[in-house]
Amino acid sequence: MAEHLAVNAEDHALALFQRCAVEVPAYRHFLATRQINPADITTYQKFLDLPLMGKSAYMQTYPLPDRCFGGSLKGADRVAVSSGSTGQPTFWPRSATYELDVALRFEQVFHDSFRAHERSTLAIVCFALGNWVGGLFTTSCCWHLAQKGYPLMVATPGNNKSEIFRVVRELAPHFDQTVLLGYPPFVKDVIDAGIAENIDWHNFHVKLVFAGEVFSEEWRELIGQRTGSTAPCFDSASLYGTADGGVLGNETPLSIAIRRWFARHPAAARQLFGESRLPTLVQYDPVSRFFETQEGTLVVSGENSVPLLRYHIADKGGLIRFDEMRAFLESQGVKALNQLDLPNDFQPRELPFVYVFGRADFTVSYYGANIYPENVSVGLEYPDIMGWVTGKFVLETRESGDGDKILHIAVELLPGMAANETMAPMIAESIRKELLRLNSEFAHYTPTERQMPQVSLHAFADPEYFPAGVKHRYTRK
Repeated sequence: MAEHLAVNAEDHALALFQRCAVEVPAYRHFLATRQINPADITTYQKFLDLPLMGKSAYMQTYPLPDRCFGGSLKGADRVAVSSGSTGQPTFWPRSATYELDVALRFEQVFHDSFRAHERSTLAIVCFALGNWVGGLFTTSCCWHLAQKGYPLMVATPGNNKSEIFRVVRELAPHFDQTVLLGYPPFVKDVIDAGIAENIDWHNFHVKLVFAGEVFSEEWRELIGQRTGSTAPCFDSASLYGTADGGVLGNETPLSIAIRRWFARHPAAARQLFGESRLPTLVQYDPVSRFFETQEGTLVVSGENSVPLLRYHIADKGGLIRFDEMRAFLESQGVKALNQLDLPNDFQPRELPFVYVFGRADFTVSYYGANIYPENVSVGLEYPDIMGWVTGKFVLETRESGDGDKILHIAVELLPGMAANETMAPMIAESIRKELLRLNSEFAHYTPTERQMPQVSLHAFADPEYFPAGVKHRYTRK
């Protein structure tokens, strides 16, 4: 599983540009309409002056075949569909050839964290199946590992809980470990509902693979307690992926250990990341997926059936070289791996880091403070509260009859859970406490008498705030 360490990532990105300028009709036209002669782009510095790709100006402007190598879909053998959370769903043709490169991100997790090359493993895909990218993409990458020789069986119940439980009961006892792969809120639902159905997750040496959402380290700790995790840096991992680019990076034991340290040191996190919330922190291979930043958002280049050249994915985040991260931690007094709760003989991969906050506009403004969903999530993750709620909420600002701003949070209750008079005040106080701890803008901008949020409790799958079958949004403008 060698990384591309002998390849210069900048030269590789420039070579991809030169190939696309010749072989991709849409990109040739995209450059021509901007009076760019590809022959003039001979250095990496000139590469940085190329226009950004985007969904509206490129992906939704040119016919799908023209965006592929050779102007044809012949090289692709499968297709995925983006979720459409920011607009019209987009089709993304793929091929097994390009998928093999992305499957290395899964292999890093299964090899380095789960030791799946040494242990028989049942991988249960809990992402929705169908054209949406998560389920079949994950399944395919896991199959690649099995074909490579990993003692791995892949089960695909999708997001059907009863089928997941049937797989667990019938198959999990025959394997050394069981891996659940899915979106964080759904995986939590599976674990909680399984406990209610007398599934003892501790018996199955459960590992978890997440994607799609930022979560707190308190949340990881809570889920780990319910599954019997004894090594939080090795028992779960989150993937940073998109339908258009595949898996762009993955959590590693090192990145998790560092993130857990930052969760205990919020001032240091604000110093490095520039915000009061904790981002997803992953490592990436810059030859497979080449990242840049543009005004605080991420830009990626990578080879696919529809290649990406300086593609603006509109995620807020940034990049940190491996040596920069090590130097920062040392400046904070962290000079050995055991200070990060890792064994001193652990050999980390010396890959760069990308940190991701999510879409740049998923905030609400309250008394001039940007309130992030991640700050609210932590307030819901106390054990007593998690026994009442699913973890889903909608954050919004309202105006009272007197014109005062109100920070309102609609919270979804667990199935069958009835609200009582003590719940909302307890949840509101927990959220206020975490906002004051984690969000310095909230602490400094919001008048003391306006810091307590207004919490409303809603039944599971409430159609106004939590409709079933719709991609959930945690903020409402």
